[in-house]
Amino acid sequence: MQKRALGRSGLDIAPLVFGGNVFGWTVDEKTSFGLLDGFVDAGLNAIDTADVYSAWAPGNRGGESETIIGNWLRANPGKRDKVLLLTKVGSDMGQGHRDLSRGWIIKAVEDSLRRLNTDRIDLYQSHWPDPRTPYEETLGAYDALLRQGKVRAIGCSNLDAGQLAEALATARDKGLPRYETLQPQYNLYDREGFDGPLRDLALREGLGVITYYSLASGFLSGKYRSEADLGQSQRGQGITKYLNPRGLAILAALDEVAERHGARPAEVALAWLIAREGVTAPIASATSRTQLESLVRAVSLTLRPEDIARLDQASA
Repeated sequence: MQKRALGRSGLDIAPLVFGGNVFGWTVDEKTSFGLLDGFVDAGLNAIDTADVYSAWAPGNRGGESETIIGNWLRANPGKRDKVLLLTKVGSDMGQGHRDLSRGWIIKAVEDSLRRLNTDRIDLYQSHWPDPRTPYEETLGAYDALLRQGKVRAIGCSNLDAGQLAEALATARDKGLPRYETLQPQYNLYDREGFDGPLRDLALREGLGVITYYSLASGFLSGKYRSEADLGQSQRGQGITKYLNPRGLAILAALDEVAERHGARPAEVALAWLIAREGVTAPIASATSRTQLESLVRAVSLTLRPEDIARLDQASA
C-alpha cells in the first residue's frame, strides 16, 4: 500500500486513518484490540486520538481512548514500530477552557505518553484554537518537545485560513517549528469549512491534511435516510441536520456510484476524499470487523472521473 507524505514531517502515512474516538465510548477494550489488530494487518498504519476522548461519555473523564491504545501496544510490543500515533492537546480537561499554554502542553504530553505506553508521539496536534495563548508560546513548547524527541511532528486542527496563516507566519518569523498538518472537518456534505481559502493555503504550504467527520457522523454510510433511522446509533441525533434535499441528493449520488462499483456508499465517500487534491488521508472509525473491512476496501476503490463529477455535482 502506497504511503503519502505528511507535509514536511518526514512521516509517511497510509491513505486512511483509524479514528480512535470510539475506543472507550462505543467500543470496549476487547473489541478495540481486535479492530486495531485488523487495521494494522491490512497494511494501514495511523491511529488518531486525543487526550479528551471520550470525556463526553457517561462515567468517562478523558484519556480513555489513549489508555486503550496504550494497553494494546503493551499487549503487542512489536506493533509500536508499525503504527503512527496521532494525538491532540488543548481541549478542556478540567481547567475550564481550551488551553495551548506552554505549561499545559508540557504537562499534557507526559500524560498522553503515559497513557499511550510510548516514548514518542508521532504527530502531536493542537486540537482547537486558544485565543488566550500566543502562537509563539504554543510553538515554543512544541519546539522543546521536538528537541527532546517526545514528539516527531506537530499539526493543528480546527483552524480557519486566517488563524493558520498567522501560525505559519509566526513559525517562520520566530524561527520556530511550523504546523506540518491540518485536521479540518471535511466530507461530501460539509465542504464549506475547508474548500476555498483554507484548502488553497494548505496546498500552497504543502501541508498534510487529515480530515475528520469523513463520513458525516455516519450519514454518508447511507444507513440514515429518515427520522425513523436515527435510533440506530448513539450518534443518531447529530445526523438530523443532514436529512434535507441536499443530503438526500448526495446519498442518491453515492448509491449510483456504489452500484457501478459493487461497493458501499461509505466506501465511495471515503474514496472521494482519498482522491481529492489536498487531502492526505481521511479519518474513519469502525465499531465492528464488518465496518473495518469496508474501510479497508475504500482504500483500493478507484473512482472514475465521471464518478467524481457526479459526486461533486451532488455535493456542490
